[in-house]
Amino acid sequence: MRCCSVNECIFGRPNKVLLLSPRYTQHLPDMAALTLFLYLKLSILQFRSSGGIVERRYTFLKRLCQVLCALGFQICSLLGSDIEVQVPVNLDKYMEALFAFTSHPSQFLKSSTQITWGNLFRHEILSKNPVVGQMAIKYLRAARINLLKTGFPSKNDCPGCEFSRVDFDSDEDFNCSFNSFRAQQGEAVRLACKIVPFEAFQIAREWVQYQILLLSVETKTEKGLCSALSLSAVQWDAMTFFTESVFGQLFKILEKEVRPSNEGIELLQMVVNYETRDPLILSCVLTIISTLFPFVTHQPHFLPQVLFKIFPSITFELVEECKGPRTRAVKNVRRHACSSILRICRDYSDFMLPCFDMMYEHAKGLFSNELLLTQMEKCALMEALILVSNQFKDYNKQKAFLKELIAPVTAQWLSEEMRSVLWDPATFLAYVGADQVISDLDTEDQMGINRSQISFCVNTILGVVKRARWPANPEEAKAGSFVVSTTSDGAPIYRNPCAEPLQALLPNLFALIRTQNSLFLPENINRLSKTFSRVYDIMDVEKNFALGIPQPVLDAYDSSAYRNIVERMQGFFSSLYDNCYQVLGNAGPCMQQDFYATEDLAEQIVGSAFIHLDSVPDHRLRPLVHILYIKIFCFNYYTQEEDEAYEENHVTQEVVEEQLLRLVTREVMDLLSKFPLLDSSQGIQMNTPSDELSELGKCLLQSEDIYMTLLAICFNSLSWEDTINCQRSASVLCWTLLKQVLGCNLLPEAVTWLYTSVLKGLQMHGQHEGCNAALTQLALLIYESLRPRYAELRFIMNQIPDIHVEALEQFDQKTIQSTVSKAGEKKKKEQFKRLIAGTVGKPLGQQFKKEVHIRNLPSLFKKPKPTKDMLENTDTACLITLFSSDCDSC
Repeated sequence: MRCCSVNECIFGRPNKVLLLSPRYTQHLPDMAALTLFLYLKLSILQFRSSGGIVERRYTFLKRLCQVLCALGFQICSLLGSDIEVQVPVNLDKYMEALFAFTSHPSQFLKSSTQITWGNLFRHEILSKNPVVGQMAIKYLRAARINLLKTGFPSKNDCPGCEFSRVDFDSDEDFNCSFNSFRAQQGEAVRLACKIVPFEAFQIAREWVQYQILLLSVETKTEKGLCSALSLSAVQWDAMTFFTESVFGQLFKILEKEVRPSNEGIELLQMVVNYETRDPLILSCVLTIISTLFPFVTHQPHFLPQVLFKIFPSITFELVEECKGPRTRAVKNVRRHACSSILRICRDYSDFMLPCFDMMYEHAKGLFSNELLLTQMEKCALMEALILVSNQFKDYNKQKAFLKELIAPVTAQWLSEEMRSVLWDPATFLAYVGADQVISDLDTEDQMGINRSQISFCVNTILGVVKRARWPANPEEAKAGSFVVSTTSDGAPIYRNPCAEPLQALLPNLFALIRTQNSLFLPENINRLSKTFSRVYDIMDVEKNFALGIPQPVLDAYDSSAYRNIVERMQGFFSSLYDNCYQVLGNAGPCMQQDFYATEDLAEQIVGSAFIHLDSVPDHRLRPLVHILYIKIFCFNYYTQEEDEAYEENHVTQEVVEEQLLRLVTREVMDLLSKFPLLDSSQGIQMNTPSDELSELGKCLLQSEDIYMTLLAICFNSLSWEDTINCQRSASVLCWTLLKQVLGCNLLPEAVTWLYTSVLKGLQMHGQHEGCNAALTQLALLIYESLRPRYAELRFIMNQIPDIHVEALEQFDQKTIQSTVSKAGEKKKKEQFKRLIAGTVGKPLGQQFKKEVHIRNLPSLFKKPKPTKDMLENTDTACLITLFSSDCDSC
């Protein structure tokens, strides 16, 4: 254990010199020496452990890595600070040592260095150092190896597997760690690109060219398709991620004139000409095409060739799949192609305008064959066309196109059959097949076509409200007849060409939302067959997201994406419910005054989105956040439901339900803290301006019922079992809302409740430093503002456990008389914090702790410390002695 003791000594030294004070700058020479010897020691350990892992030495290696990272933090902290410090003369040795860990087979060691690399590449001074520039190139080349997802504990295909068996319990554990590592390395790669952009371009270009040529040779001899963990797929996946990181950064930092456009077009041409039938490889090819697409803007004549490469992938099929369900990999290719088209049309809609007619004709050909595209793929293509049509800059032309595009959906949505289905829960359940008993879950789904028609209509409406817009340039909008009027201050009022076609579809949309909320009533629950009795339960994907469980790794890309009928029915109800609220939430920003002019809009929203909420499961409430822009009166429901459900979940419900409830309440508070109530979130300040509320907030202030409901939500949230909600409400919302009504004649009961709510929050969350500070400040602001008018606050203070009565009396008198000067504010805060310290509750882990006291416990034998001081020996350097071979023999 001698080497670990030595390491502890060394590790303690850099950590103790991190204080940014002139007295510690003398340690930089020590740091340089430490770097040199750590590098030498690392080389020795790597050589000696080549025959197998010695766990003791591997642990020592991890500690050495921590030392280097601590030294890197010290370098970045001292350089550029107020202390005059020069760049270490042996910075190259330090970076070589750090790079040795980065290129080590151990996934843990590689991951440990990524934050340090990011700090070095991000540093204002170091990033301009030639040594760092050279190392950035070396780092980028090493990233091509490090990004390969190899080293799973269950395998033996690389040296890292042996280290992974020490560090990770399973492949899933390794996969989760690797995903985090990849994200950190992607950030470091992007930062390195800022330092050496052209070298990064060449490295990425070489890798793409190498991978294409390599696979072209391999496919001549290999049979079958790649799996997710096969070598070719792993290499393509790593190369694609690296290419995205590099080129995504290059297009941001390099002006169009200085980009290597000719080389970029050549590379894109090479990728476009590459042909493969392997779905995993084809997905990577599509990603690279999307990444390199900005080069096409330099040579517009190349655009049709790129589109002809992407469009066939939308209908990609494997020959053997013609009579069976598609695999996940094939569905990913098709989804990837649709996403690529969408991304290109979104980011380069003006550039795509000349190809609009060609795209539209091709899309209509695909739409005419029901077997070629899924409903989601149709919606994706329609959204791409709408994005390009925004560049018509002609209101009438764009409106005519939108009418033509959604004409089939309009006819189906407004048909008598669909109306009868959407307006009646029993008919709806029968139409989608949820009332049928299915003995064989893998049987053909007879009602699947009905569900897909409803989903297609809703998704099409959603795509239109999300994508259709007027020109961003006011002059172009005015010339194109998009401006209908102006506001009192001269701002233009626009009209959306999609408003007129969509207005006719809204009544059935409101009916569908009302029907979906009605499905949770007991009489409609009973209409579900035994087969589908649990289709309203939370989806496994949502459950895993709520619990933070990562998706499993795994070689599932060659398995079928087919789901049984129960899973498909469950997915249908979940996505349809969410998409309906998405439409409602986007309708206001999209249609603007045309939406708000809808007849009886408020009654229709209340009668659909807010009906039967007591029966709706908690996990279905999250989509309501999307429409809080439109109808904020739902807070009356949230005030009651969340508190009651929180108590119930805390006692009886499963962990997942409790976590989902946290997410629901957190999203509501997040909405309140950002928009639309607050104009700016500045937190608690003693002299905050009185106009922090937005125009909507000031409007709601005129309604006592609504405003007091908002206050009730915010102060109730202080004692919810969620520290994030508590801190956000205490620091941003509560005081901002309360101070608007301080001048009003508040009821003593209301003041008592408000102040008690803050103290309850301290009892619940006071052990957390952030919550404690925010709640204490809030309590002090309330006490100072309201104590002179409300003696009830003094009565509450008297009930705090272990409060010092004389100290309270002194503080109370100063508060009433307002005699505290600005210089005494800090002292006043500390005094108040001591007064209310009795309200702070114990952490949950300490509440039921049984104290154990052992009397007359004999003292342990203490080994005397050695008196020999190694530093007294001046014949040999201390660090050389520490790293001598004699130390390893112990």
